[in-house]
Amino acid sequence: MWTTDGRIVVCAALVAMAVAGTGCLDSQRETGASMRTNAMVLTDADFDAKTAKGVVLVDFWASWCGPCQVQGPIVEKVGIAMSGKTTVGKCNVDNAPKSANRFGVQSIPTLVILKDNREVERFVGVQSEQALRMALEKHLQ
Repeated sequence: MWTTDGRIVVCAALVAMAVAGTGCLDSQRETGASMRTNAMVLTDADFDAKTAKGVVLVDFWASWCGPCQVQGPIVEKVGIAMSGKTTVGKCNVDNAPKSANRFGVQSIPTLVILKDNREVERFVGVQSEQALRMALEKHLQ
């Protein structure tokens, strides 16, 4: 069923992008091999160690999630723009279920801002680069 605001059309386009591989490359997101950002992969084993100090934006995502494929490049842009001030981490909920459960992630993408390993702000759903940058700047002070 088509809606007047185009939600179904957009959703279908996102799925098509994910299937075609035109969004963020999963292999880059999984390994942290993206050369464009300082984003780090967070696992259940190293989550606390990698988020212990400073302000960290954590992107809880999954490769099968269409909106996550949209959010990924935005998070990468934030990582570039905020490089040296904050850190960006990506946590695949399928590979790190304990971390996702610990933060009560029920919908993805969920973006959590941590300050010295303590949650200070949370977003659910796709967020703009500007909204994320403004939130990070607020917690850097």
